[in-house]
Amino acid sequence: MGHKVNPKSIRLNITRTWPSKWFGSGQNLIKNLEQDVRIRKYLFDELREAGVDRVEIERGGHKITIGIFTAKPGVIIGRGGSSAGDLKKKLHEKFLKNFRLNDINLNITEFDRPNLSSNIIAQAMAIDLEKRMPFRRVMKQAIGRIERAGAMGVKVVVGGRLNGAEIARTEMLTSGKVPLHTLRADIDFAKATAQTTYGAIGIKLWIYRGDVFKKDAEAAKGEVVGEKK
Repeated sequence: MGHKVNPKSIRLNITRTWPSKWFGSGQNLIKNLEQDVRIRKYLFDELREAGVDRVEIERGGHKITIGIFTAKPGVIIGRGGSSAGDLKKKLHEKFLKNFRLNDINLNITEFDRPNLSSNIIAQAMAIDLEKRMPFRRVMKQAIGRIERAGAMGVKVVVGGRLNGAEIARTEMLTSGKVPLHTLRADIDFAKATAQTTYGAIGIKLWIYRGDVFKKDAEAAKGEVVGEKK
C-alpha cells in the first residue's frame, strides 16, 4: 500500500464531520478556508501546554464562533477570564480584522477523555521528547495511558535523529488492533513535531476507539435533539 490517505478525511460523513461549518463560494471560500487553517495552526502552537483536542469554527452572517476543546480549560481561560480575553484580542489582530471584536465568540470546552485524544497525546509526547526523555520510554508511556483509558488499539510512529543518533530512522510500536481499512472504525489520528537540539522528530499516532454503527450514530443524534427540545 504505497498510497496513503488521512484516516480522518476518508471517514467524513461516516464517523466524522467537518471541523469548519459555514458556506462560501469563489474568493470568499478561499479566504475563509485560509483563515481557518491559519487560526487552527496558531491555536495549536500557542496553546500547546493546554492540550488542545480540536478547534471547531462556525460562521454565520457577520459573526464567527471558535470552539476550543481542551484537556485544561483553566490554562486558556485564566483568572477571571483574562487569558481568554487576551487570546480573543490576538486572534482579532492577527487573523480576524474583518470582524468586530464583539462579533468574535470564543467557546472553551473541557474534553472529558484526554487520554483517548490523539492530538493531546501526540503534543504531550513532543513536549517529553524536547525534554530529552528516551523516545522508547515516551512511546511506551503513551501506549500505556491510551490502553488504560479504554482504547482497543494504538499505533505510534516516531522518526528522526532519535536519541541524538547521527543517522535518522523510524521506529514503530503497536498494541491491539488498528483497522485502517474499516470505514466504520473510529480512528483518531494526529501528527506532531518535537523540535530538539538534534533536529525535528516527527510523531504519528493512531488510536482505535471502537466501531461506530449507523443505528448508534442516529440514536446519539436523537438524544441530542431530545435534549435541545
